[in-house]
Amino acid sequence: MAKNDNLVFGLDIGTRSIVGTVGYLNRDRFTVLCQRFAEHETRAMLDGQIHDIGRVAETIRKVKAQCEEAIGKPLKQVCIAAAGRVLRTVDTHVDMVYEEERETNEEDVSNLMSLGVEKAYREFSQKDNSDVKFYCVGYSVVKYYLNSYAISNLVGHKARQISADIIATFLPDDVVDGLYKAVELAELEVANLTLEPIAAISVAIPEKFRMLNIALVDVGAGTSDISITKDGSIVAYGMIPMAGDAFTDVIAQHCLVDFDMAEKIKRESGALQEVEYTDIMGLPQKISAAEVSEILKPVIDEMTGKISDEIKRLNGDKPVSAVFIVGGGGTVKEFAPALSEKLGLLKERVAIRGSEVMGKIDFTEPGALKTSLMVTPIGICLNYYEHSNNLIYVTFNGKRMKLYDNGHVTVSDVALQAEFPNDGLFPKRGRALTYSVNGKSKIAKGEIGEAAVITVNGESADIGRLVECNDKIVIKESTAGVRARVRVSSLPEYKKDIRIVFDGKKLNVLRPIYANGKRVLPDYDIMDDDRIEIAEFCHVSDVIESLDLDKNVRLTVNNAPADEKTEIYENFSVGFDNETYENAYSEEDTDSYEETSTDEEQDNGSVDAGGEETSGTESDNAGASDEKNSQKSDADPVKTASGKSGVSVPVTVVVNKKPVTLTGKSEYVFVDVFDFIDFDLSKPQGKGVVTLHNGKPAQYMDSVSNGDTMEIYWKD
Repeated sequence: MAKNDNLVFGLDIGTRSIVGTVGYLNRDRFTVLCQRFAEHETRAMLDGQIHDIGRVAETIRKVKAQCEEAIGKPLKQVCIAAAGRVLRTVDTHVDMVYEEERETNEEDVSNLMSLGVEKAYREFSQKDNSDVKFYCVGYSVVKYYLNSYAISNLVGHKARQISADIIATFLPDDVVDGLYKAVELAELEVANLTLEPIAAISVAIPEKFRMLNIALVDVGAGTSDISITKDGSIVAYGMIPMAGDAFTDVIAQHCLVDFDMAEKIKRESGALQEVEYTDIMGLPQKISAAEVSEILKPVIDEMTGKISDEIKRLNGDKPVSAVFIVGGGGTVKEFAPALSEKLGLLKERVAIRGSEVMGKIDFTEPGALKTSLMVTPIGICLNYYEHSNNLIYVTFNGKRMKLYDNGHVTVSDVALQAEFPNDGLFPKRGRALTYSVNGKSKIAKGEIGEAAVITVNGESADIGRLVECNDKIVIKESTAGVRARVRVSSLPEYKKDIRIVFDGKKLNVLRPIYANGKRVLPDYDIMDDDRIEIAEFCHVSDVIESLDLDKNVRLTVNNAPADEKTEIYENFSVGFDNETYENAYSEEDTDSYEETSTDEEQDNGSVDAGGEETSGTESDNAGASDEKNSQKSDADPVKTASGKSGVSVPVTVVVNKKPVTLTGKSEYVFVDVFDFIDFDLSKPQGKGVVTLHNGKPAQYMDSVSNGDTMEIYWKD
């Protein structure tokens, strides 16, 4: 059976028998092509629950074969209904808002229902504390709303928001599983699953009657299913686990017969004044219909009392206006009158419904039954056209699982049912980084990882892909991105070096940065919970370290004497402290420098103004040197680097971390330094000479100023 050929096969799998119906819907009329019955050979079902799946499957197979023979074609799919043995219901409200006002169509209503069922399932799952897995087996719309106003039909109306109140019904996994397994063993596939009271009410109480407050009681063999209508909708469902089999059990005990014989007595007593039977001793016996009614009276009283209580509970603790009874169990004499008495209704308002409600049902076979027994089987077929809701089986990551199919099941829905972690579907961020900068808290997010890899039947898919029965879904969990990484230099609070003026020249000093109180560099990778402090100033000690000066040197800040802790801000002026300059180095260092110079002069001699080589003692040379310096210091004219005349101006530079004073000229270039240091270029001691001027490769004719730093050494 397929939906597109408009033919439906329905099975009412009851506690005592199975009824098969095949027919088709043409406009608003349903045509029954055939009906076939078969009773269970044993009590394979009790109270609407399958106990022996194999035996129930055999009975289904018999009914299927009879129907196939009647219509002359094979049947592959079937619609079924579940009894509400352990029925749970959820009332919920659902809204769907459009981006802009537009006309509502049937697909919109279907989507609204899907959202409602999903919401009901979530609400039910949150409240259910049992370990039993439940499935939604049907739903009914109580009321539709158009822009928050109640309306009977949403289709065709313009709206910005559509809403609905719905009742969703749930049954335990074992009830649903048993039905599906029995059908599969009979080589059938479930096309639609509904609830028996939902199926029955679609026939027994037409929509035009649902404005009235009516109760439908479907009395089967094992359960009595109840539904309530009011204001045009089905407003409640219920059930009591007591029905026709309770009557049969009492007769079996009273007449000392087996269950099948007791069932025969129960049925025949409704039509005959006296029933003949044989008890388990093999003795022939007789019992009158009146006696049967008498022995059933206590059970009828108990059952109708429970049904009455359930109807009142479902209807807000008050009786309904009328009751319709369907199902074989409700045909027992005195049942309807007893129920009317319990509800306080006139006897005429509690009635068995059969052919009276089948005005739009056509039967093609002669002698077809139009009794209350056929209401639910035909309703099962009609429900297929109304909802087409069922359960489907899929394989998720190698595990077979069952899902409620609302026609819009996606990969995301399957993953949710399988309890696949939600963050496993979507890219995950790497671990965040929490830290503070100058006392202000900061959080850096990690990078986004890779999304989940999804395949359906081996083909690439996304989470919105619609799922069909027997699909094989594989999801490879998404990955986390790289953890957050932040360097101090990338912080908006980070400012570059502190610019100062050192001995008249602009100079950049590395800005102090601290992580948890310890000094770090700008390329420091911040760690979790780090406390970063970026200073607005540096200290004199930072300048000494930056320029690689001797630690004993003394400096001034803005022309005032300073110590190593003195704070230096942007554009402060820093220079050497001339009064303490000579004492900044130990006598040992100074003596060593002077002795080296003197020894070199003794070894190499010196050239006087006349060009002749002279030699002498250390004291003589020292005296001559002092005399020359004395003459130059008296501002005698000297040659400048450019060859022009000028006045001698001493310039102090730092060479290899030691101060050197250049004299004898008004301007100096880099090469002049060699005249004042002990560096023998005539005897190579490496591959070449490295010369750096203020940290950069030097050019020998570079101009030299006070405070310049130089490095001169042999390269290994």
